Amino acid sequence: MTIATAPLPPLSARRFVLATDLDGTFLGGSEPDRRRLYRWIEANRPSIGLVFVTGRDPGFIAAMCADHGLPWPDYVVGDVGTSIAEVAPHRAITPIPALEADIARRWGDAGARVRAALDGHPGLTLQPTAFRHRVSYDMDPAAYCPSAETRIERLGLDWLISDNRFFDVLPRGVSKGPSLKRLVAHLGIDPGRVLAAGDTLNDLSMLECGLNAVAVGNSEPALMQRVATLPHVHAARAHGAAGILEAIAAFALHDTPTGA
Repeated sequence: MTIATAPLPPLSARRFVLATDLDGTFLGGSEPDRRRLYRWIEANRPSIGLVFVTGRDPGFIAAMCADHGLPWPDYVVGDVGTSIAEVAPHRAITPIPALEADIARRWGDAGARVRAALDGHPGLTLQPTAFRHRVSYDMDPAAYCPSAETRIERLGLDWLISDNRFFDVLPRGVSKGPSLKRLVAHLGIDPGRVLAAGDTLNDLSMLECGLNAVAVGNSEPALMQRVATLPHVHAARAHGAAGILEAIAAFALHDTPTGA
């Protein structure tokens, strides 16, 4: 995939900014649809900004872009909103201290307390990755006991269940939506030129935050129920990448490939 080498304008000067979840959304849909979306983005980088808003960590994102042909984003809201980073021209993903300071303060180095509170909890298996401002578990819905939610609330933290198989513990008031809106404001981007795209409940705060949004066609039913009455959310028929293009055309945010 061709990588732009000329300096690009800041996101505030670009016509359109796509802020998208990865799994099931930007990485969702058929291979031809993904290839079509990715090539269209790369061909229009001077007018299109790209922000990944994901539960994934920077290492995963860098590997996907370097080894699997994903377009490199301009910025990353990662780790379910608990990290906010800039992607440098040489492809380093670097945290933005001015935006992460409040996240770190809200977290208060709570990892050890969370792990102790949920040690051996029914239906939860600690994920091995050591995140900076979150603790994440794989969840077995058949064995899960909801008392985990009360335990986390007593610690002054938030919990989030997504896709009925993941349980995340986050700083109070921090998730994808609030972190994305802080990045948009920090960069001086006109919110009306942004499209937020997602497919599971951990994307809910991003779709609810008031930006133009799309729930792609393969979205989790629970997400579709929560956004069904929101006028700024487009419920796409197409899945994954094709659903993103469908929404861009529906909101008239940018010219799209013929047929999108």
